[in-house]
Amino acid sequence: MAVNKSCSYVEVHSCVLNGVSTALSESSSIWSDLKEVSEIEVMNSISCTFDDPFDFSEESWDQCDNMLQTTDNKIHVANNLMDMDQDPCKRLCFADGRRKVDYVLVYHYRKRSSVRGSPSQHRLSVISNGSYPLGVEGKDPEGGKDEPAEVVVDVGPPIPADGEKIMIREEFEGNLKDAGLEIERDKENKAHGHAFIRLHAPWQVLSREAEFLKIKVPTKKSYELREEKGLAATMNEVWRKLNQPFQPKVPHQEQEHSRTKFLSHCFSRDKLHLYNINSKDTFFDNATRSRIVYEILRRTACSRTCQTMGITTLIANGVYDSAFPLHDGDFHPSGQAEGKNDRQLLHDEWARYGAFYKYQPVDLIRKYFGEKIGLYFAWLGVYTQLLIPASVVGIIVFFYGWATVETNIPSQEMCDEDQNFTMCPLCDRACDYWHLSTACGTARASHLFDNPATVFFAIFMSLWAVMFLEYWKRRQISLNYSWDLTGMEEEEEHPRPKYETILLQKRQRKKKNKNNKNETGHEKLTWRDRLPGYLINISSILFMFGVTCSAVFSVIIYRITISALMAMSPDPEVKSNVRGTVTATAVIINLVVILILDEIYGMVAAWLTELEIPKTETDFEERLILKAFLLKFMNAYAPIFYVAFFKGRFAGHPGEYVYVFNDYRMEECAPGGCLIELCIQLSIIMLGKQLIQNNIFEIGIPKLKKLCRTLKDKERAPKEIVEQPGRRQQWHLDYDLEPFDGLTPEYMEMIIQFGFVSLFVASFPLAPLFALLNNVIEIRLDAKKFVTELRRPEAIRAKDIGIWYNILSGLGKFSVIINAFVISFTSDFIPRLVYQYMFSETGTMHGFINHTLSYFNVSNFKPGTVPSISSLGKDITFCRYKDYREPPWSSEPYQFSKQYWSILAARLGFVILFQNLVITMSMLVAWVIPDMPKNISEQLKKEKTLLVDVFLNEEKEKLQLIQSLFSRDLTQEQQEELNVSDQTSLPLHQTQPGPHPPTSSPAPRTRPRAASFSQFTRQMSMSPQSNITQHTAV
Repeated sequence: MAVNKSCSYVEVHSCVLNGVSTALSESSSIWSDLKEVSEIEVMNSISCTFDDPFDFSEESWDQCDNMLQTTDNKIHVANNLMDMDQDPCKRLCFADGRRKVDYVLVYHYRKRSSVRGSPSQHRLSVISNGSYPLGVEGKDPEGGKDEPAEVVVDVGPPIPADGEKIMIREEFEGNLKDAGLEIERDKENKAHGHAFIRLHAPWQVLSREAEFLKIKVPTKKSYELREEKGLAATMNEVWRKLNQPFQPKVPHQEQEHSRTKFLSHCFSRDKLHLYNINSKDTFFDNATRSRIVYEILRRTACSRTCQTMGITTLIANGVYDSAFPLHDGDFHPSGQAEGKNDRQLLHDEWARYGAFYKYQPVDLIRKYFGEKIGLYFAWLGVYTQLLIPASVVGIIVFFYGWATVETNIPSQEMCDEDQNFTMCPLCDRACDYWHLSTACGTARASHLFDNPATVFFAIFMSLWAVMFLEYWKRRQISLNYSWDLTGMEEEEEHPRPKYETILLQKRQRKKKNKNNKNETGHEKLTWRDRLPGYLINISSILFMFGVTCSAVFSVIIYRITISALMAMSPDPEVKSNVRGTVTATAVIINLVVILILDEIYGMVAAWLTELEIPKTETDFEERLILKAFLLKFMNAYAPIFYVAFFKGRFAGHPGEYVYVFNDYRMEECAPGGCLIELCIQLSIIMLGKQLIQNNIFEIGIPKLKKLCRTLKDKERAPKEIVEQPGRRQQWHLDYDLEPFDGLTPEYMEMIIQFGFVSLFVASFPLAPLFALLNNVIEIRLDAKKFVTELRRPEAIRAKDIGIWYNILSGLGKFSVIINAFVISFTSDFIPRLVYQYMFSETGTMHGFINHTLSYFNVSNFKPGTVPSISSLGKDITFCRYKDYREPPWSSEPYQFSKQYWSILAARLGFVILFQNLVITMSMLVAWVIPDMPKNISEQLKKEKTLLVDVFLNEEKEKLQLIQSLFSRDLTQEQQEELNVSDQTSLPLHQTQPGPHPPTSSPAPRTRPRAASFSQFTRQMSMSPQSNITQHTAV
């Protein structure tokens, strides 16, 4: 294959496409741009034809260059830099300053040659906006004004992979032009770098796709909302005035409080007269325009070069680096609120930490980022608002425990030194006997969280979770109504790139297998194709569960060994702080392990989901969410589950302890119970995970990635080329931002927090308060990230939060079970009740501590387990330990006593009672609160009626117009018939012979037939007055 070494694929970009005429003549949209900018009207005669797209002769190149260079002094080339005093609106437009950039495609190009500046060779650099580049020598061919010198790149043949990408881009962009999009390109004036392709959707494309996507737009018809009267109106007015200081200062938000609402209807090109179209350029907002363009990019195929469909596949294959819509200019404030763009308004009223006390401008968020992101922040706002009453109740419960700690009888008995309860050693040989009064501080701290108010708080939080979900459903329906999402149909999704690749490989294998008689034209992946992925998924998830349990077990071994080593220390201060030191360090180790495994599990979940080969993005996202949630839930809550339900239950009793590795005893709970340790574990993991992972990682990692990418780009940039001074274009600034990776990490962070708040809230009443404080910061942190750190995401329509609602609902139901078991088996609430009403002689809590302690005869210790040195003396016969077992003098020593079985039955009964009571109350709350607000349902009915009236009136007016036209034509016809009959009437004797009808009877008249409405509209569409239909037709 003969290839001229002085030419490149980039240089022949406009001359070669399968031996046909140039890309200029193929693109009508860019062709029209050429006529507007350069006023060239005879460009159709310019063409370069090759018999083979890869056989470029020198004569053909010279022919192309000679024809193209004649226009170098007339065509404007898009520049990557802009003047500092340029209008901000024009920074988001094509080079002509009129057509808005709706989407940007970016690809990396590379030229394998050195840079030279020889003016003797004239080569084509690139087509930009359908235009030809300026003169290569820096001057007009006719010797006009001096232009800035342009560096000419002499390049060799491209790498085959790059050449294939160029051909794919050629076909893809040609198909985009055929779809009606207008394109503007950058000059490739460097040895390698990033080239930007700007896309603009004209009105014809916007109207066609809006009708296809069934986008609802406001009509001219408006109606007055029903105004509340009486006490409700007064309360609403008072509430509105109280909330006024907390409302964001967004100019568009004033329309929300208006009592007038415009009807919305799916866009139709046949009903343009119904819509309030002031300007076709601004009728669709930027988010809608970018969504329309993205829909075209998503379904545009490259069937000739690579058998793929959509921009996502091309990005996955490296044909393009990225595709994104532009931000609305700079986010730094400028002037008054009326002169700010939407990005500046979001930054000032939403993305600043100083605006933490204000409500979120949800409607503006939806307008800028789309419905899917708008629903996320709306949900986060509802969740944060409802944490306020939960935090208040949690604070009341905590202060109740703090206020009653001095009057709590069990705490007083534990702190009473006169009781003189001698406890059994906590470890073998090295540990001594000890007095229960030394654990006074633990007992008092435990009462702060383990008191009767905790049961009420657990019931309250279970009902709170139900009310939160019900309130969100109502809020979601209200937003759907406000955002015109009611009745939205699910859009058809295209296959993912990985699915298309594997399906193509399957087709190729079947083509090679000629003996396959069952081969059909429509192929799809079956369960047999996915079976290896499913098997790997199951085994990998089980392995990850094993890794999590191993991590928890390793921390348990650490606690046991460190406790034994510290107990052997000769320093009495070290011995006295064994439990606190071991607990704190073990929790910190748990936190570090959780953070590390959390990142690993996120990558593992994505890898496992890819193995399943989901067909669509929605299917992929749901599978990924389920796997990531399952792994991260297990990782975050495994240490907490151990402390809550397993610690101390398998340790045995004195004389029959359970050992690990035959040397170390299993750890036991503190004298005040495991609830205080559960509280410490929960608080440190919750706060540490939120502060370190959710905040520091979210701030630090994006900035670190941006810095690395900037340094990498600087290293790859050629040093010989020095850019012109000036401010970079908006697409360059946006490309430097971090790409948007979806909402899954944001939702996952809040769902795990919701689990901390709801599952173990009985052990930590302050959890809602810490969650509230974190979310106040989290909202502004996420807002700042979306506005300033991330590229603008695609505006995706969504009417709900998807599978996340099901996960929240499942967590809410699971929390009822968990809280029931925490109250029953982890806290001392049930043992205290059983003692007070069954075993107490006075009906009070006096003697409860003695009731919970069993006796052990020290002579029954196994050899080698007795304390080597005892500071309490050698006259100890019995020691006490916390359990319900028979004393050594009974007929069945050290067996479970009657009290144990009574308490176990009471615990199980409480679990059943608690679950049924809370579930019944939750169902009652869900039944009482309707999913749809009453005013929304009334307005929907009213809007349907008004829309029917609008269309009926429209048809009625059309029929009246038709009847008036026909009646006017009929009157003129009757008058003409009368005139003709008067002029042509003759005497009877002048008529020809033959029978004649009587003169008194009038001549029969034919009544004109009324034309149908379709015939009338067809005639009107053919008439020159019906320009609307001609302009909107595509």
